[in-house]
Amino acid sequence: MVRRQVEAGVSVVNDGEASKIRYSTYVKERLDGFGGESGPGDPHPDADEFPDYVESVWSSGRGALPACIGPPAYRDLEAVSTDIANLRAAITDVEVEDAFMTAASPGVIARFLENQHYPSDEDYLFALADAMKVEYDTIHYAGFVLQLGCPDLTAHRLHRGESIEEFRRRVELHIAALNHATRDIPDESMRLHLCWGNFEGPHIHDVPLGDVIDLVFAARPAAISFEAANPRHAHEWALFEQLRLPEGKLLIPGVLDSTTNYVEHPELVAQRLVQYARLVGRENVIAGSDCGFATFATAPTVHPTVTWAKLGAMAEGARIASEQLWSKSSA
Repeated sequence: MVRRQVEAGVSVVNDGEASKIRYSTYVKERLDGFGGESGPGDPHPDADEFPDYVESVWSSGRGALPACIGPPAYRDLEAVSTDIANLRAAITDVEVEDAFMTAASPGVIARFLENQHYPSDEDYLFALADAMKVEYDTIHYAGFVLQLGCPDLTAHRLHRGESIEEFRRRVELHIAALNHATRDIPDESMRLHLCWGNFEGPHIHDVPLGDVIDLVFAARPAAISFEAANPRHAHEWALFEQLRLPEGKLLIPGVLDSTTNYVEHPELVAQRLVQYARLVGRENVIAGSDCGFATFATAPTVHPTVTWAKLGAMAEGARIASEQLWSKSSA
């Protein structure tokens, strides 16, 4: 997978999360303290307005997941050490600018693996933060950039009747737990990924980026990866016409929609990158995808052969954008 990324022209690579069947719940295989079964969770956000769609696409459910039934604690480092060794071997004979590894945030773990042990959500979040700190630190000390998967900061405003103020308070708590867990890692060695649920659907209940971006900027990771290509969020570049990017922060806008088999035209990719670069500074933008192309190993959203073509379009679009932004006329 690393070789195919490099062949497509990608210069910042990762391991494709190849060892993880689910981006968020893989931790149940690495942490003690989980067993039994989580409840059904919140209903699908589109269920009220589009019941036929939800029934046809989501009727199979997510499958049974365990719950937290005791203090979470890292069992051993074998799994993450194997991931590190595999990625290190994969980049040995290829030329890349950088490499990153992903890990689930405390908040997204809490979202999927129900708390049946702690008296409060806050207690559970910070217990997860202490447990996952082991994995975060191990990735950092291995010399890789740590990317934290944080859809809990945007995607999961699913509680019926919850106000935006209540949601923001929940986001603040999740960010506090994240900052606690990463306190020993430099900001510039981390990326944070936001998404609103990596599925093709109405998304009419998505929280606008503008309602949470100020809170997200308070998170320690320097680089913010977020969905910017899909039809529900592609317009949000305009936020940065008024919003000042904080010192030391970088943006990784998604220039590829990770839920469609359309291959973006490189010129469109370039336009998206230039749009952001002219607002926040050309040195503060990195091209990325909206999310992963197969969030769950059992349900690939984009066909693998199309994925490589999309990544190739991203790399070509980034080359075009760089030429435009660093040309004499743009200097």
